Amino acid sequence: MNILAIGAHFDDVELGCGGALARHAANGDTVYVYVATVSGFSNQYDQSVRSSQVARAEADAAMEILGVHKMFCGEFKTLQIEFVDPLNIEILKLVQDLKIDMVYTHWVGDIHHDHLALSRASLHSCRHVPRLLMYRSNWYHSTVDFRGNFYVDITAHWDQKEKAILAHESEMERTGRKWVSFFRNEAENAGQRIGVKFAEVFEVVKWLQP
Repeated sequence: MNILAIGAHFDDVELGCGGALARHAANGDTVYVYVATVSGFSNQYDQSVRSSQVARAEADAAMEILGVHKMFCGEFKTLQIEFVDPLNIEILKLVQDLKIDMVYTHWVGDIHHDHLALSRASLHSCRHVPRLLMYRSNWYHSTVDFRGNFYVDITAHWDQKEKAILAHESEMERTGRKWVSFFRNEAENAGQRIGVKFAEVFEVVKWLQP
């Protein structure tokens, strides 16, 4: 299978579906990643928090850890993604050119501006892809519930996911490594529900069984 994971920023797919991607790669699937933004950003005082160059270098290291075949990078500015045709076309071209069989993308209930816009674009541009799952890549509250109803056992691949998250050293320094502990707890809790050590959980948009 040809797999495409779609993320707004460098680090989103690592957090949301990194274990599943590593599992796909280990099983012989071809895994691609599309990141829409340059991912550098500044704080409310216009002070640079993370440069786009650093974010890209860290993402390259993370992709290698997960076994991703190739990462495609958009040129949208961080926090300025909109559900517009240029974004839709960029995703649609990847889906068609790479003959994608399955997509992982942001949850449509995510309140993060970039995540929500990219989720909507994915639903539109991936409408002919037979399998589409949505993931969560942050801990923000929303006014709707994430209906996690599809589980992937990532017990054999948790270490890869953790190393891929840790590859984002600039964000680890900023957040005090809270990402690792949060997503480890999430994976343990999801695993307990299905009787394994670690799992990732997704919301199914569609799943065509061949």
